Amino acid sequence: MNGASREALAAARERLDALTDNTSVDAGRLADELAAVTALLDREVSLRRVLTDPAQAGEAKAELAQRLLGGQVGGETADLLAGMVRSRWSQSRDLVDALEELADTADLTAAQKAGTLDDVEDELFRFGRIVSSNTELRAALTDRAATTSAKSALLRSLLGGRAKATTERLVTRLVTAPRGRSLESGLESLSKLAAERRQRLVAVVTTAVPLSDAQRRRLGAALGKLYGHTMHLNIDVDPEVVGGIRVQVGDEVINGSLADRIEDAGRRLAS
Repeated sequence: MNGASREALAAARERLDALTDNTSVDAGRLADELAAVTALLDREVSLRRVLTDPAQAGEAKAELAQRLLGGQVGGETADLLAGMVRSRWSQSRDLVDALEELADTADLTAAQKAGTLDDVEDELFRFGRIVSSNTELRAALTDRAATTSAKSALLRSLLGGRAKATTERLVTRLVTAPRGRSLESGLESLSKLAAERRQRLVAVVTTAVPLSDAQRRRLGAALGKLYGHTMHLNIDVDPEVVGGIRVQVGDEVINGSLADRIEDAGRRLAS
């Protein structure tokens, strides 16, 4: 997003945080309702355009949203949507993208309140690794001919009882309503949102062998000092690394693996 939409999303995030800071607000229910509104506006293009029409007064659009949804969702969700449609959006689709992010954030906030956010982060990462290494599973989850119920049933068989309920809900929404995103990019976005709930950066660490708890703590502390943020480490074990580690934070790669050093030396000799 850019321009007006970026500002509108920032304001919506602040309103969501203010809502979920209230202990009386059920963040999980809020997430479900925001997801339902996302699906509605993704499907009803004409309604979405009316609610983001810059020629219409913001208050008129807010009243329309309240009339349409006031009896179908809770007051918090209706008020949040009303505030969003009062804002200006560069494109009508940006409103739906923002609602989708808020739904995911509300679910992650519920996990944070329950003390399970770390588990959800780890489960999202591990599920992404499983999908990337299993072409048949990825094909089944992204098959456009497969029904929503079939995909949901497959995910229940994979995650039910093995992962936190929040993880299952987030992944199921992504798989059954990808809205043009790839499965990989959607999982990456969810992982980033989870990290932001803790105001942390995510470091993907690839090692030849599993790290001990002490090694993880030392590496996390060193990276935290380097980046000025608390770091969450997603550990990926790959025997082909041979020795050392490879760390990726966002687009930046800190390469310390022996295999990469050997490859680099070979390139230098060849030149």
